[in-house]
Amino acid sequence: MTDDVRLEALKGPREGETFPFQAGEITIGRDPSNHVFLLDKLVSRRHCVVRTDGTSFQIVDLGGPNRTFVNGVAVADKVLSPGDQIRVGNSMFVLRGMEVGSSTSATAGIASLGESATFVLRKQDALYLQSQGGANLPATARTVRDLKVLVDFSRALNAVEGVAALEEKVLDAVLQASPAERAAIVRREDAADGFATVVGRARDVESEQVIPVSRTILTRVFKENVAVISNDIEGDENLRDAESLVTARVRSVLAVPLEVQGRVLGAIYLDANAAGVRFDSDLLELLAALGNVAALALENARHVEWLGAEKERLEQELNIVHDMVGDSEALAGVKQFIGRAAPQESTVLIWGESGTGKELVARAIYQNSSRATKPFVAINCAAITDTLLESELFGHEKGAFTSAVAMKKGKLEMAEGGTVFLDEIGELAPGVQAKLLRVLQEHEFERVGGVKTIPLDVRVIAATNRDLKEAAEKKEFRLDLYYRLNVVSVKMPALRERRKDIPILASYFVKRCAEKMKRDVRGISAEARACLMAYDWPGNVRELENAIERAVVLGSSEMILPEDLPESIVEHAGPDGKAATALHDGIRDAKKALIERAIDQAGGNYTEAAKILGVHANHLFRLIKSLDMTPKRRRA
Repeated sequence: MTDDVRLEALKGPREGETFPFQAGEITIGRDPSNHVFLLDKLVSRRHCVVRTDGTSFQIVDLGGPNRTFVNGVAVADKVLSPGDQIRVGNSMFVLRGMEVGSSTSATAGIASLGESATFVLRKQDALYLQSQGGANLPATARTVRDLKVLVDFSRALNAVEGVAALEEKVLDAVLQASPAERAAIVRREDAADGFATVVGRARDVESEQVIPVSRTILTRVFKENVAVISNDIEGDENLRDAESLVTARVRSVLAVPLEVQGRVLGAIYLDANAAGVRFDSDLLELLAALGNVAALALENARHVEWLGAEKERLEQELNIVHDMVGDSEALAGVKQFIGRAAPQESTVLIWGESGTGKELVARAIYQNSSRATKPFVAINCAAITDTLLESELFGHEKGAFTSAVAMKKGKLEMAEGGTVFLDEIGELAPGVQAKLLRVLQEHEFERVGGVKTIPLDVRVIAATNRDLKEAAEKKEFRLDLYYRLNVVSVKMPALRERRKDIPILASYFVKRCAEKMKRDVRGISAEARACLMAYDWPGNVRELENAIERAVVLGSSEMILPEDLPESIVEHAGPDGKAATALHDGIRDAKKALIERAIDQAGGNYTEAAKILGVHANHLFRLIKSLDMTPKRRRA
């Protein structure tokens, strides 16, 4: 049996060489007198010896400062089994020519490891993953069988699509190649030591099920990127206290990492309770190789699924239903927000200046949500008195107050299953704020004057032109309600922040108003457009719409001209006068002359100048700014 056995160097300075047994042993060390001389600072002068008695082989560490490893585990002495890897310093060895059984059953040769052994295997030490390919593999029936398993597994992976189908193939291959009673694929989470819900399969159960796994073992697999095998949980001081293993009465366990480019994505996990089931080093080698193939396939499948989901999400964002007009970057950001927020159920807070289109965004979120077929109820909290708002929102019972002659459902109850839009939410009275907070927290309410608790299923979208956080700090708004409303928020850009959209919006309003007024208006003149672009639009889109409607109603030509626009807009056309007509130029110059004369008469005192002109001082300041004047103050 031992005549043809040789020690072969797989890695290190003697890589590729084989060494015969001389007088029944082979010594390894840094001293030249050893049978295997290794010039390596990690090797002791007399490091270890491999001995045979004619029937078995044993490796003995000779007690130097450097350790001897078998299958990644430091040993003092150990009986070697077929395929065991011996690591000495930077060198790796394996015995060639050792006989093994030729049975191809899943349980053949399984008991070759010691009863109390726990082994680890690093990727760089795995035989099937060596860079030399099959050159270093022992020519045994087990090796042939393992290679066939790997080839069949690779073919099977090419025939399926999707992460779930791939995981099924991995579980099939693992259970066919091993005597394990249970197998699982553990997905690692982003957390360094966490892992996702484990789904696997027992050998005698076809359907998926949750398989309990050992966090102790998996933590080591994830952190060190090593494969771990143990056949005696009770005999291992590091595992005997592992609650999951003890509770499940696990006797044997094996776990190999699913690693791609240095990142451990998860693990293949096997265990067994039966006393006759043992996992050997050959199985560890096979599953390490199988895990290497599976990891890349699973990573690619997950990436493809992510790309598909991202493509669908982007398409939804691009194809959202909305009534907003414009193509500026600021508005594009709002549209993207709608695409992301609409499919969710989260409360939304929309804030920004008056007239920016907050209700349009609220309706777009509603129209693109799963609640689009249910009611959309809009409530302007500032347009209803505090005494009526509570009844308007929550309804009231008959007799709740003098005029309550019958039970009335509130706006919230009428929106059941749909969406409620609360505009100007910052104007809610404190008592109503408290009741609304309960709706958001508990999804229930009571009608005014009622005692019955009514469950409520609505999505709340709120809007405000106030800084609610600042209002909360000033005790003008409930801080807890602010946090409940501000789950997902978006700021609506002012029209002056999206000037690119002004001519687009203006043309849209001209067309809509002309159709409504039955007027033939073909467009906006260049001079009028310049006036629109020069104005700051404190009233935002709503002010622009009103200005265009006025121009369509009062205009007398087929084009909108500067004189058709409100005077305040024309006055902002700029000092260069390009956007103004001769009439407006004359008016502007006359206003400047009057203001300068009044300031001069008042001796530079703006307040006195305002009295001379018969206007408020604040109005005078606005005129000076709008006319782009810089009159000098003069001392009295």
